[in-house]
Amino acid sequence: MAVGCSVVSPEVASERDLRALAAIVSENRPDLPDGEGLPPSLLADLMGQIRCDFLSLDRSASGRHAYSILQAIPALSDDELKAFENVDPARWEHWRACRSDCLSNTYPERTGDLRSVVKPSDFYSARQWHSTGMYCDYHRPHGIEHELQLCLPEPAGLSAGPGRSVRLYLYRGPGPDFSERDRAVLTLLRPHLYQAYLDAERRRHPVRRLTPRQTELLSLVAAGHTNTQVARRLGVTEGTVRTHLENIYGRLGVSSRTAAVTRAFPRTLAPFGGNCP
Repeated sequence: MAVGCSVVSPEVASERDLRALAAIVSENRPDLPDGEGLPPSLLADLMGQIRCDFLSLDRSASGRHAYSILQAIPALSDDELKAFENVDPARWEHWRACRSDCLSNTYPERTGDLRSVVKPSDFYSARQWHSTGMYCDYHRPHGIEHELQLCLPEPAGLSAGPGRSVRLYLYRGPGPDFSERDRAVLTLLRPHLYQAYLDAERRRHPVRRLTPRQTELLSLVAAGHTNTQVARRLGVTEGTVRTHLENIYGRLGVSSRTAAVTRAFPRTLAPFGGNCP
């Protein structure tokens, strides 16, 4: 596949890899992270399939001073977490400037491609990468030489916001870069990781049940009907439809039709269509 200005080899995974991934996908995971994120057992299994020295699940918002580490393996101390998140405003500006010269980190924002799994070597030679501010000021001091990045959009109705995304980073120190086999494994697991993230969030924030009337109305909205069409189908006024929708938004903790549908009927939507992952 083509990524940025480079072309990488076709993604491949062995039969042994596929059997291992099938076991990961079929595993029932009752564990939840302490906060937001993925089941720790799933991340441990992932690290068992793709060797890495450090793994983090991060949230970022393009164009805003918002970046946080949701999970890290091994776990970070409070001081290490502050160092990674750059809580000092002056350091944040410096980090943002450095990040802008890191083509792998900015790839999703620049291209709108949230599907591709990327790494710095897709865009830079080793010498070029070592000359970037991102490597000099942040990767090298933390002993990071190689990085593999997977991007997931924030699911509507949970904690979404404009330009927000969740990134899974796998890091290695000096030694071999991540291989095309590693990229293939992460690519194949991506739909499962996204669904696991959604499931974990819903278990942490259970959805209040809708009344039968609210479910009927929202089903019509999910089918693409306008308020006028919904009112006609249900034999009520448009004002009544709007009132029902406001009540639905409050019950589900969302603020839009799309978010309400996604929150109420998560498995009826195609999670990998359009701009979804």
